[in-house]
Amino acid sequence: MGEVRPIVHVGDPVLHHPCEPVARFDAELATLVEDMFASMYAAEGVGLAANQIGVALRVFVYDCPDADGERHQGVVVNPALELPGLGDRHLDAGDEGCLSVPGQYAPLPRPDHATVHGFDAAGAPVTVEGTGMLARCLQHETDHLDGYLYIDRLPAKRRKQVLTGYEAAHSAIADKSPL
Repeated sequence: MGEVRPIVHVGDPVLHHPCEPVARFDAELATLVEDMFASMYAAEGVGLAANQIGVALRVFVYDCPDADGERHQGVVVNPALELPGLGDRHLDAGDEGCLSVPGQYAPLPRPDHATVHGFDAAGAPVTVEGTGMLARCLQHETDHLDGYLYIDRLPAKRRKQVLTGYEAAHSAIADKSPL
C-alpha cells in the first residue's frame, strides 16, 4: 500500500523534459512504484508516469485492458518503445485523456499495437506487448517519460481547445475554493 501523491498538471516543468534513467533498483524505487500505483488508483487512471507525481525518473505503472478486454497490470522501468513498421501499422483513432490534463479528451490516432522493453522494479527484464487501450497506454506513458503530453501530438487548433477547456475547468474549481 503506497502513499497517494498529488498529480502534477500541464505547465509544470517536470512534465516537459525527458526523465532520467533509473540507475538503482532498490527499496526507494520499490516505494516509488507503490506510491505510483496508489496515486494512479486514487485518480482513477489506467497508467501513470513517475514525472506525473513530480519524480523525473523513467518509470511508469499501468492497469488497463487490451483489445480483448483482458486486464494487464505492471511496471516498466527504463522503457524502450517499439511500434510496428509503417507498412504493418494500423491506427486506432480513439479519444485520449491524461491525469495531468484532467477532464479533457481528444481523438488521437496511435498504432493499435505496441511493445515496450524494460525492467521490473527488481531489475529483471520485461517485455510488454499491448493491443487496444493497453497499446495506447504504453505509448502515452512512454511519451510522458520523453517529456511529451498527448496534447503535444494534437493539431495546434485542437490542442488550444483542450488547453482552453482545461483552464476554464481549473479556474472554475479555483473560484469555488474556500478562502
